Amino acid sequence: MAKTELKLDYEQIKSLSKLCLENSEIDVNLYEQYNVKRGLRDINGKGVLSGLTKISKIESSEIVDGKSVPCDGRLYYRGYNIRDLVDGFIKDDRFGFEETAYLLMFGKLPNREELGSFTKLLSESRTLPTNFTRDVIMKAPGKDIMTLLSKCVLTLSSYDDDTDNLELSNVLRQCLNLISTFPMMAVYGYHAYNHYECGDSFYIHYPDPKLSTAENFLRMLRPDRQYTRTEARVLDMALVLHMEHGGGNNSTFTTHVVTSSGTDTYSAIAAALGSLKGPKHGGANIKVVQMMDDLRANVKDLTDEEEVNDYLRKLLHKEAFDKKGLIYGMGHAVYSISDPRALIFKQFVEKLAVEKGRMDDFRLYSMIENNAPKIIAAERHIYKGVSANVDFYSGFVYSMLDIPLELYTPMFAIARIVGWSAHRLEELINVDKIIRPAYKSVADDQTYVDICER
Repeated sequence: MAKTELKLDYEQIKSLSKLCLENSEIDVNLYEQYNVKRGLRDINGKGVLSGLTKISKIESSEIVDGKSVPCDGRLYYRGYNIRDLVDGFIKDDRFGFEETAYLLMFGKLPNREELGSFTKLLSESRTLPTNFTRDVIMKAPGKDIMTLLSKCVLTLSSYDDDTDNLELSNVLRQCLNLISTFPMMAVYGYHAYNHYECGDSFYIHYPDPKLSTAENFLRMLRPDRQYTRTEARVLDMALVLHMEHGGGNNSTFTTHVVTSSGTDTYSAIAAALGSLKGPKHGGANIKVVQMMDDLRANVKDLTDEEEVNDYLRKLLHKEAFDKKGLIYGMGHAVYSISDPRALIFKQFVEKLAVEKGRMDDFRLYSMIENNAPKIIAAERHIYKGVSANVDFYSGFVYSMLDIPLELYTPMFAIARIVGWSAHRLEELINVDKIIRPAYKSVADDQTYVDICER
């Protein structure tokens, strides 16, 4: 499908870009001078306290003898340790997405009757307006499925007769519909791109009301609609672990900010999608997979620990891969000693690797997980602790599930829409003030000059 080319004077744009840079750059020393918390973080990287929440909690340090010291990371959903939640539904051989979504949205663990009723409600909400797939998703397809999701979410507002109604029941209805249809929109968007731009066969599979969210995703994605129990369980685990991560992460904070303006659900969620799309947030697992592909292309013996370590040093010295000086999947803005999501995920990743015959890859990932923190500490003189984060393994899992790269970040959105919805509801229930932080102007006063004298 041909795309319209914009005829622009790029030399003029370059010149204007240079002008923009010259007149907009701020001396970095001014941030310290005026005690401005860049990125809403203090000098130690701790986030500025800007709100209260009951939805989730992150712990990365504890007080010992009156001092804050790093500890193994802990993540709580509505006060429940994520490890206990995972152990609960794994022990009973249940899928966890629907149960955890209920917990985050409503603040309590459902009993069997409540869970069954909620799962049925999600299933009934798993439908798109008549001809929506044809008229919105299949037209103007593209590789960027996150942008497609934003377009779809905003377009859905046109099909809603009560878009701007902020009554709790109406917002909840809208959120449940988006939670239910995100997998459909993402998968159908990929199929449209894969057909119209990549020349592959085109097919649309409807979701099965009897299946879980994870099962339906694999059913809709694959030509033969087939998947194993292990595949669905590991994908379900990935969705649970990505579902929520405190009110301060970029996309969730975006949800709070936009919600505080009094706007509609579709606009708030579209804004969160735009935030998650960035490579510093939801796009990180793609970078891990691309880095690993580059490693395989440049390291002759993947079992040679020193050869792999040498490649990791080259990454830090900006001599390999994208020359950004980063080992992707290592380190986290909050956790230092360990990311609890990564630790939980790893044990299930190994089971999938056995089923898929990918144990050599698993051993390579494990080697890097073990060695990269030591190399980072030695090369960067960072001793506060660096560990693998959840993105380190999620990309590997998606590759084993034959999920295309274009859907990696949308997978994050399919999970995090639950957290966004819970935080939107919490903001509407508790806060009636628009979020408006202050910015200090450091521009010099100017005297106006008439245009004929400039």
